[in-house]
Amino acid sequence: MNGPHDLGGQMGFGPVAPEKNEPCFHAEWEKRALGITLSCGAFGAWTIDESRHARENIPPADYLSASYYEIWIRGVETLLTRHGFATREELLSGHKLQDGTAPKRVLKAEMVPAVLAEGGPCDRPVDGEPRFAVGERVRTRNFNPATHTRLPRYARAKAGVIEAVQGSFVFPDDNAHGKGENPQWLYTVVFDGGEIWGEGADPSLTVSIDAWENYLERA
Repeated sequence: MNGPHDLGGQMGFGPVAPEKNEPCFHAEWEKRALGITLSCGAFGAWTIDESRHARENIPPADYLSASYYEIWIRGVETLLTRHGFATREELLSGHKLQDGTAPKRVLKAEMVPAVLAEGGPCDRPVDGEPRFAVGERVRTRNFNPATHTRLPRYARAKAGVIEAVQGSFVFPDDNAHGKGENPQWLYTVVFDGGEIWGEGADPSLTVSIDAWENYLERA
């Protein structure tokens, strides 16, 4: 969706100023925010793509004024209420008021190292060969869905060249909305700077993105 998270190519936000020796957490509560997010994700009620879409749906003014882990917590609150684990009243009060959905799995302390080491692989087999080949010229689709997508706005309706065929992976646009994994081939596509930024762009620059097959058509 065209939400506040999709900042690529947007002006007016100032320069990116990374901190030297930036810590993993800037406050103690951020550690808890990470732990809560991972523990709730282990319930098995939603996918990583649905969780991304929950964060994307935060109203722009709230999203842009929030810190990184504030955004995570607001997304988790949406998911907990959506799937019946908690009510809005319970989240506000900090106390259980009624029985909610029972989680499929509870992440216990001794399970954490193995779960984190396992990660969340999303490569999946598909039937058929890739539609596009390395070196082939393609164009990205021009669409603006209200649903989840991983094709950024700045790279829509742009012509580029297939740089690599990465394999087949879960299609996030469907997986975010309970439509199944529906894996597709994933490609790295490279664009000239002028194609992305237009007149006056540095001709020596290129931009590469990973794009699912459904995002592409032959140029």
